[in-house]
Amino acid sequence: MQSDSIQKTVGVALAVCLVCSVLVSVSAVYLQSIQEENKRLDKIKNILMAGGLYDKKADIQSVFKEKITSALIDLSTGDELSEEQFTAKLSPETFDIKEMAADKVLGQALGAEDDIAGINRIPKNMLVYSVVENGVIDKIILPMHGKGLWSTMYGFVAMSNDLKTIKGLTFYEHGETPGLGGEIENPSWRASWTGKLAFDDQAQLVLEILKGKVNPASAKASSQIDGLAGATLTTRGVEKMIKFWFGKNGYGPFLKKLREASSNG
Repeated sequence: MQSDSIQKTVGVALAVCLVCSVLVSVSAVYLQSIQEENKRLDKIKNILMAGGLYDKKADIQSVFKEKITSALIDLSTGDELSEEQFTAKLSPETFDIKEMAADKVLGQALGAEDDIAGINRIPKNMLVYSVVENGVIDKIILPMHGKGLWSTMYGFVAMSNDLKTIKGLTFYEHGETPGLGGEIENPSWRASWTGKLAFDDQAQLVLEILKGKVNPASAKASSQIDGLAGATLTTRGVEKMIKFWFGKNGYGPFLKKLREASSNG
């Protein structure tokens, strides 16, 4: 009888485990598409926030379609890719930074001396965005990512069409410590970036993030950002991310072409 009882108990436990496994598997498959859609919408929301276009009462997809244009660019030259160069993997609709960076053909490894952002690999092409007002580009929104203390931080930096001034900053994915490095999402800190000079009149990067507070009386205050208290390594990670993506291996060639086009136009 005792053996019988043990067998029944084990049998019931196995049956319960099997049912639970099936339910979890089905739920994971069912929810995957929902999760992917939520990620897509969150990214759109962050693009709009960076560009100063987010309104929680408005339909973000409609605003995005109306106000935002996108373009795939070759990072090495700054040239925009034509539709003839698009493929199933490489197109505005399918572009994924992580997948592109990992791809043996569409991604590239960074040498130790160049990898100041700690990201190892980058896509050869990037998808950039523009805010269009009355048919004229008002801002450009550039995806950026870099290593923080615990994670790779993914976000967007918006620049004015003067190609010098920061107009917005958002982060849509990271694993930094809540209350410390996680303060990169703090609206007040993000707002402090708006209006800061990233480049001087000679197109040299001048933006810097301090360890402490910006002195408003300083001659450099217009290009300085407060550091995050208790999150020195995350702060340094954000600064290195900015330096990399605004540099020669990031958007440097693209920004140079835009400046040349602006001066000639």
